[in-house]
Amino acid sequence: MIHSASLINDPFGDPGVYVDFKYRKEAFLFDLGATHLLPPRKLLKISYIFVSHTHMDHFIGFDHLLRISLGRDRCIHLFGPPHFLQNVEDKLSSYTWNLVAHYTNDFELLVTEVHPEYRLSRCYRCRNGFKPEGEKRADEDGVLVEGDFFSVRSVCLDHGTPCLAFSFEENTRINIKKNVLREMGLPTGAWLEELKGHVRKGEPDDLPVRVWWRDADGRREEKFLPLGVLREKAMKVTPGQKISYVTDALFSKENARRIVELAADSELIFIEAPFLDEDADTAARKHHLTARQAGTLAREARAKRMVPFHFSPKYKGREHALNAEARDAFRGVV
Repeated sequence: MIHSASLINDPFGDPGVYVDFKYRKEAFLFDLGATHLLPPRKLLKISYIFVSHTHMDHFIGFDHLLRISLGRDRCIHLFGPPHFLQNVEDKLSSYTWNLVAHYTNDFELLVTEVHPEYRLSRCYRCRNGFKPEGEKRADEDGVLVEGDFFSVRSVCLDHGTPCLAFSFEENTRINIKKNVLREMGLPTGAWLEELKGHVRKGEPDDLPVRVWWRDADGRREEKFLPLGVLREKAMKVTPGQKISYVTDALFSKENARRIVELAADSELIFIEAPFLDEDADTAARKHHLTARQAGTLAREARAKRMVPFHFSPKYKGREHALNAEARDAFRGVV
């Protein structure tokens, strides 16, 4: 299902990872650093944003996203650490909203503040001047989002302030055997996403699945086949892909335990590596990891691939040293 997962800036730039979905008009972000390198069409696909903490380099992109979204019918879910609701409200209250009640469209933010024992959510609607409304409280179990296609979990780390790390996991990964489709005389297309949805929901084998396409003259054609036939012949079902995102964390015993547990068996881990190990004292003083520590944690989590990022500007021109140190500790694909 994942089309791509990539940094929104280079490793020295503001943190953020954009995750896009193939065949679905949906994407989400881990962190909200400067987003100007993302074209508006990508920003307008975002439905979920997971913010580690609100230091400026992780949250400065909020205003740009807000500006792009105004005047459109859309809803964005945001998650952040303790005090996140106040941070968002302070941002929103810094603007004047006296004319928005007349907007034809309504832009909505659903914001959740994650605490160790509970979550607190509020809604902010453009046409209501972004006043807080509809407060809800729920027990915290580590699962922020759980849907038909994926789930997102979080843990809280120590960065001198609470800082969230996240993992995304597909519920089930489904590969389509396109050569078999051709042999069956079936087209590719959007209907395959509906097919995958039926499989993820555990629908019965006798469920009729609608296969549709357009002929050479643009006329829509369709046929129905049993789900069991398609599942057996044209699909390969495997465990879903897992992506983890870890940034801004002191290298401590408790942080390390939480990171390894969260990121266990990730296909891909994005993990901060701001300092070389020769500057471990500086890293500890600033509550950050070194490249060696990042690589060690990725190895202990049994991640298959690692992307180090959030490099300190003091190493400009020496990024190869940070990558090499992380790679040597990880001994995997960087």
